[in-house]
Amino acid sequence: MAVRIIIDRKVKKGKETEFAKLLRELRTKVVPSKGYISGETLRSLDDHHNYIVITTWQSVDDWKTWEKHPERKKVQAKIEKLMARPTETKVYVHA
Repeated sequence: MAVRIIIDRKVKKGKETEFAKLLRELRTKVVPSKGYISGETLRSLDDHHNYIVITTWQSVDDWKTWEKHPERKKVQAKIEKLMARPTETKVYVHA
């Protein structure tokens, strides 16, 4: 069953360019991952420092494998340093 992952991030002021670079790096690494279907990044119109990333995976196991992948963890650690609050990740399925 396909799952959607919603990743909510709030970037510190002045860190947007560095954040965008790291997101592109993650996107490059995730695309060939087993079970990855698609992804998109959205920025809030009300708060330009708030972003969500929505990815679709073939299964929750595929997502969890990527979530624990050393390359993802390395980039995510860099991203966390740019955040105004901790990243929030939630997993959803079709109701």
